[in-house]
Amino acid sequence: QVQLVESGGGLVQPGGPLRLSCAASGFTSSRYAMNWYCQAPGKERELVATITSNAGRTNYADSVKGRFTISRDNAKNTVYLEMNSLKPEDTAVYYCNKAPRAFDYWGQGTQVTVSS
Repeated sequence: QVQLVESGGGLVQPGGPLRLSCAASGFTSSRYAMNWYCQAPGKERELVATITSNAGRTNYADSVKGRFTISRDNAKNTVYLEMNSLKPEDTAVYYCNKAPRAFDYWGQGTQVTVSS
């Protein structure tokens, strides 16, 4: 069955970096674009970044442009989110899913907390 396992989150000081990973299994992830989302407490889940199946194109939410980089390794069925210059407002649980239509299933996400 489909599994999406997000990891790499943690507590980081403002301005610091984190690298998130999303390990996909149970489907041919290399065939699909993939998205990273975030969900802050009390807020709706928001799209953060998208990468096409062959990594030829990426797209970012305005709030993270120039700070976050999405990438993928199709040989490892893994998608990454490199996060730099983190801000307290980036604090959220981060999830990945396929694009354009997400699975009904969502992984457990990985918590990112930006605080001094």
